[in-house]
Amino acid sequence: MLADTVLAVMWLGLMCYALFAGADFGAGLWDLVAGGSRRGRPQRALIEHTIGPVWEANHVWLIFVVVMLWSGFPEVFAAVMSTLYLPLTLAALGIIARGAAFAFRKASNRLWQQRLFGACFAASSVVTPFFLGTVAGGVASGRVPPGLAAGSTVTSWLNPTSFLGGVLAVVTCAHLAAVYLCADAARAGGPGLVRAFRSRALVSGLAAGAVALAGIAVLHADAPRLFHGLTHRALPLVVLSALTGVAGLVLLRRSLWGWARAAALAVALIIWAWGAAQYPLMLAPDLTVARAAAPPSVLAAVLIVFLAGALLLVPSLGWLYALFQRPETGAATGSEDGR
Repeated sequence: MLADTVLAVMWLGLMCYALFAGADFGAGLWDLVAGGSRRGRPQRALIEHTIGPVWEANHVWLIFVVVMLWSGFPEVFAAVMSTLYLPLTLAALGIIARGAAFAFRKASNRLWQQRLFGACFAASSVVTPFFLGTVAGGVASGRVPPGLAAGSTVTSWLNPTSFLGGVLAVVTCAHLAAVYLCADAARAGGPGLVRAFRSRALVSGLAAGAVALAGIAVLHADAPRLFHGLTHRALPLVVLSALTGVAGLVLLRRSLWGWARAAALAVALIIWAWGAAQYPLMLAPDLTVARAAAPPSVLAAVLIVFLAGALLLVPSLGWLYALFQRPETGAATGSEDGR
């Protein structure tokens, strides 16, 4: 019971990281394709305003997940970190480069410097979720066995399921960001920005759906155990995720920006579907949640610390997001007709 509770709390943190940091990563992709320095200025200004107050706070969720895994399931932590250290290192470098470039671009006053740091910020925003997706694919496809470096350091993340996970992570992040930015653009009073990001949200949503459909064949051939779990135990969550995603696209077409954020629910559901499909197995071939868990005294201590920290963290993050969702803090997006 304690092990399952710790796992559920950790999975909740993983979901929060996907929804909040995922949108930040996606915003970097839209920064990349916004256009030239003058034409893309309004879009980049809105992106900077939207992610500026929260881009560092969002990585709290990643730290939370890592600490929960380390404390609650040390055997799984050791196996994942030692087998998948290459994509994890690349993802960490991407996070560092992304944050540094985002900060340096705002402090730079020369165009070539802004372009250089902007390109670094955008590229890191794409490769980081891709590598994190390959890590998820490696674990989900059963290529990370228990033990220190017991799996291949190459094929554990260079395989069809990992590639699917990486691509799906990138397009999902892009979709979340575009949906969120539609509402922010509407609040800032920029009809041109709203149209631009609505088009991006629709295209990226359709792309995410296409990748997910193609993934059925990939999982059937490359990860049959995961495929079986998704099409049996987790099938209600998968179907509900698909329906929620379609509903989000319809709401986007009708310019119901607040309700269109149901796209976040679609992403959350598919994350929980993965967990349900794999449960009670944590690592192939036979490491279950109960066997991988730390002693009950450690799990109890982890949950107590979590509850104490949540009393401080959750209200603080809620206040932060609420403050920057108010209309009076809208972005100064500049002239939309600037070319």
